[in-house]
Amino acid sequence: MTIADTSLHADAVRTLGSWVGADAGQQRLRQDYLDHLAAHPDGMWRACRPAHLTASALVLDRAGGRVLLTLHPKVGRWLQMGGHCEPGDLDLAAAALREAVEESGIPDLTLLTVDGRPAPVKLDRHAVRCAGKDQPENTHLDVQYLALAPAGAEALISEESLDLRWFDLDGLPGSTDDSVRELVAIARRLTA
Repeated sequence: MTIADTSLHADAVRTLGSWVGADAGQQRLRQDYLDHLAAHPDGMWRACRPAHLTASALVLDRAGGRVLLTLHPKVGRWLQMGGHCEPGDLDLAAAALREAVEESGIPDLTLLTVDGRPAPVKLDRHAVRCAGKDQPENTHLDVQYLALAPAGAEALISEESLDLRWFDLDGLPGSTDDSVRELVAIARRLTA
């Protein structure tokens, strides 16, 4: 394991250790994530089975009252930007921001901060087949942030998406899952 591996793991423990979930369910997830990290020194990486941490960010155009969602090619649903941590990521917030910039094409996104530091807004655990259709399901332990887009930001679709669109906060696509709807509701509350 490299220094980058251990520093990203240590940051995740620090970030989750100081984060307070909005309700009992979020607090239980937080503890599950911390237990996972305690049991798995490689718990930040895609190769860790049966679960690993991921980082994502909902991109919000506060001035326009809209969110940017990507139509995920493997899942076939509209989701926030996000994905696996990579060796160059210094911390969870940097991983979430990198994913948001890569997938949105908007270079000057900023993460919502609490007390001057980027902070997660929600946790979400979901089963996926990120290793391929012929591999068993594993679990993403997603740490979700809120990324703010500058006024007039124009998105640019990447090869990681089937489509990329801005949606009004009250006009999400019908197939949007409950987790994304909850994330949008949190974004609305935090930026009102």
